[in-house]
Amino acid sequence: MEPIKYKDVCKFAWHYWRQRPKSGLALVGLMAVATIIDVFVPVYTGKIIDALTSANFEDTLSMRDAATQSLWFLGIFAALAIVFNLLRWGSISMWAWFAVRALHDVLSDSMQKVQRFSADWHANAFAGATVRKITRGMWAFDLFGDTIFLGLFPAAMIMIGMTIMLLVMLPWVGIFAAVMIFIYCAVSIWMSVAILAPRFRTAAKADTEVGATLADIMTGHATVQAFGAEAREDGYFAKVARHWRVVSQRAWLSGELGNLIRGMLRAFMLIGMVGMTISMWWHGKASAGDIALAITSFFIIGGYLRDVGMHIANLQKAISEMEDVINFWLTDIGVADAMDAYALQAKDGAIEIENVRFAYKGQENPIYDDFSLVIEPGEKVALVGHSGSGKSTFVKLLQRLYDIESGTIKIDGHNVAEVTKESLRQTIALVPQEPVLFHRSLAQNIAYGKPDATHEEIAEAARKAYADGFISQLSHGYETLVGERGVKLSGGERQRVAIARAILADAPILILDEATSALDSVSEHIIQKALKHLMDGKTTITIAHRLATIKSVDRILVFDRGKIVEQGTHRELVRREHSVYRRLFEMQALDLIGDEPINFERAAE
Repeated sequence: MEPIKYKDVCKFAWHYWRQRPKSGLALVGLMAVATIIDVFVPVYTGKIIDALTSANFEDTLSMRDAATQSLWFLGIFAALAIVFNLLRWGSISMWAWFAVRALHDVLSDSMQKVQRFSADWHANAFAGATVRKITRGMWAFDLFGDTIFLGLFPAAMIMIGMTIMLLVMLPWVGIFAAVMIFIYCAVSIWMSVAILAPRFRTAAKADTEVGATLADIMTGHATVQAFGAEAREDGYFAKVARHWRVVSQRAWLSGELGNLIRGMLRAFMLIGMVGMTISMWWHGKASAGDIALAITSFFIIGGYLRDVGMHIANLQKAISEMEDVINFWLTDIGVADAMDAYALQAKDGAIEIENVRFAYKGQENPIYDDFSLVIEPGEKVALVGHSGSGKSTFVKLLQRLYDIESGTIKIDGHNVAEVTKESLRQTIALVPQEPVLFHRSLAQNIAYGKPDATHEEIAEAARKAYADGFISQLSHGYETLVGERGVKLSGGERQRVAIARAILADAPILILDEATSALDSVSEHIIQKALKHLMDGKTTITIAHRLATIKSVDRILVFDRGKIVEQGTHRELVRREHSVYRRLFEMQALDLIGDEPINFERAAE
């Protein structure tokens, strides 16, 4: 993963902020006017003091004029304060509206982007860590925006405005203030980039590790309890959490040290500004009002400067925590739709694979090299072979979970690389060996392949999959929530729901990945009948581990190292001496009948 640069951060922020240009310009304008008003507060503070100190206490008329003048300046001061607060409230209220919508866009876009990353990307990513990165990145973007708009933007305007005002009113004080502002900002930026950035980046990585480890343990809680390993997992997590504590504490303490240094610089600035003004007053070059102006100016500048240090630290922290979500934004999807991709309209389910070459990322030797195969519409095909022979890869390439290096894969004459992934995968119904259900109702899980299905259609699919029986016994029936990944159901029940889902999807191509492996013998017999009905008229690909389940298919393809070394019916292959299929069948048969000799004539029946 490439390190994120500051220009990447700026591009990312601008991408989302420019979505609402009118609102952005309006809130910036309101904040700018409000901040400029703040610059005039010290001026009228000084005028009030000068008006009062100019009065002759022995002259009633002089006292009345001084009071009138000071009240007039106080009125202007009050008006400025009211307008300032109204404008600032308006800009912050508009920012709240603007920022929440930007956060919504970041969250939605990140989810959509990650969901479309390749299977290879997801195979190398922790789900818990990914969730943590997205949510942390969203809130970091919120902090980033608040820091710039509510913190650094008005602070920069105050620094510029106050410096100009002081240069006009008290030139030497203005020069000193400008130098101190420059030194203060330079030190703050240097400390943030050189010291805080690496430490906050390390803390962000540790935070991700905490989230990933916690999610991993919670997901595997059944295994933890089965092995009585709670104390062991407590210790493992404590080690991860301890590392987070150490690096986070180091980052936060570094930030506090930065606050101390900045506080000393502000104190020196106060002493310098006020001291210079008192010296000028001593020499008759400044009035009491000028001293009040200098003090008021410092407290306004100092307040913003104090926050500048915090803002720069927060900005760096936000950037460090945004890195992962910006990486998602910058990363290519991997397997993307072509620019002119169109929706696949497949009815027959014919599959044609020609001269395909494919290797997984990081592997030198390809899984497939010049691989070709034709599966006729409605043909029932089984894939068998040792683990790693290429069976599962075949299915993944058919679904275009990976892109091939060369060759073509066609469905009903359409190149899968030229159609949309969504339409391609809707053409294929999958019943996996270990079905994953969402923590939603049974009805929603069954209708996942056909979201607009009626209740009657859902119930009919469940009946065909022999799932209606156990569903009707549940307290909430089809509205029962199944728990995370379907944990509230048994393995056989989850499998039946997955089969019902495939029945309802009614896709022209059906993939069965040992779909009855989690069922008992009685249920398996029933489901086999349901699958026979489901397979009727559909091109069916069965990944078979138990060879007894594929006796009735039209053709068995025997894979070995990415090649089809044998093909034929069960009867043909089991009768063929020294065949790979016969050897596999013999190994499984011996597991059932021991060392008794196998009658292959009977096995072929």
